Amino acid sequence: MLAAYAVARLFVMPAGRWYLRGRMNRVIADVNDRLQFQLPTFQLTRRDVLIDRLTYDPEVMAVVQTAAAERGVTREEISAEVQLYAREMVPAFNAIVYFRIGYALARRCLRALYHVRLGWAHEEARASFPPETAIVFFINHRSNVDYLLVTYLASRGAALSYGAGEWARVWPFRSALRLAGAYILRRDASDPVYRAVLRRYVQMATAAGVPHAIFGEGQLSRNGMVNPPKLGLLGYICGGLEAGEHSDILFIPVGTNFDAVVEERVLIADAEKDFRGSSVFFVLGSAGRFAAQQIWRKLTGRFRGFGHACANFGQPLSLRAWSAQRGIVLEDCEKAAFFEAIEALGDELTRRTVEVIPVLAVPLIAMVLLEAGESLTEAELKRRTREEMEALRRLGAHIGVKEGGEDEALDAGMTMLTGRRLVVVDGQGLVAPRDEERPLVQYHANSMIQLRAALTEASAR
Repeated sequence: MLAAYAVARLFVMPAGRWYLRGRMNRVIADVNDRLQFQLPTFQLTRRDVLIDRLTYDPEVMAVVQTAAAERGVTREEISAEVQLYAREMVPAFNAIVYFRIGYALARRCLRALYHVRLGWAHEEARASFPPETAIVFFINHRSNVDYLLVTYLASRGAALSYGAGEWARVWPFRSALRLAGAYILRRDASDPVYRAVLRRYVQMATAAGVPHAIFGEGQLSRNGMVNPPKLGLLGYICGGLEAGEHSDILFIPVGTNFDAVVEERVLIADAEKDFRGSSVFFVLGSAGRFAAQQIWRKLTGRFRGFGHACANFGQPLSLRAWSAQRGIVLEDCEKAAFFEAIEALGDELTRRTVEVIPVLAVPLIAMVLLEAGESLTEAELKRRTREEMEALRRLGAHIGVKEGGEDEALDAGMTMLTGRRLVVVDGQGLVAPRDEERPLVQYHANSMIQLRAALTEASAR
């Protein structure tokens, strides 16, 4: 047994590491040839090294000293907490897992559920930026599928790093997300030591050129709209610019929309409640039940998909240029003025995100039905919906269905609504929302109502 252990330790394991390292290097070289933003060395650094750098960061050490004095404990005890937070938070990015396994799984899962489209991308969002520019994708949060959708559509440009919430602390999601480059967050953590560790990790990663993807709302939308932003991560990211660690930060607003949201019924069931604090069994049980239902529907030939899933990439916003236009110098701001600037920045990014929400058939039909206030024939409903689509196009909206295929998309959207029993067609051929399903119809319509209001306001300006 000892001889077998020695052979494994001295020969087999080093040979395995050598083989995997060679595979990894080939994958990295391959993806760097085609990525718009090449993999930064920070993402490829060993996890233990990043944990040590974060643990012994001067700013974190200063907070440790202060916390130890306030609590009346030793520095070693607070340092142990820092080590725990860092190990929980820091990812273990693996290029093979992200680009070979994760990308393939995301593509298969998305295509199994949706017709996936990149609706529109601003020319600047496709351009190359100076290497010292930090890139942050600012995304609305309609569904947990947003992770897969934006990662899949942005895969030719960058390897995105997400901040994953409480549910991501559940095994096996935790390990899988770490290998994909996500960092795990504790929501509403009031411990100043934890906040210091998180702030410094986000700033170190951003300064090193790791492309971030953040959900501005901080949680899933329960009303179908893009809600006011949470400013924690945004403030941490911009704090790096304040410290002079980047030449600039470029925010790219990303609007997502779906004909059907996987979690929609759970989201509207209790709009005032969140998933935080839910048990492991709730998370795994909900995901397992949903997967089993869809597999059974697929096997019995009753699965017709969830329609379209679309994302638009809007005009980037340069933090330096935005600050200069408002006469703000973040580096010289006092604390109150800095947070006031971050609040204004969050509002601006949210507005830009709303303006690039994709126009899809089901949300548009839902809006027309609710605003009609009466039952409509299918022909009249289709005519009004087409007119509304053209009106939104004139306002500058970006249509998420294939150009020239609008009528086909509207027919498919109507089929989805009747098939899911959200609308009812009476014996005279009149269409109306089903009374008990009005909250869900309103949920889908809200994305279009908000988009129309934002574009109308923008055109008035």
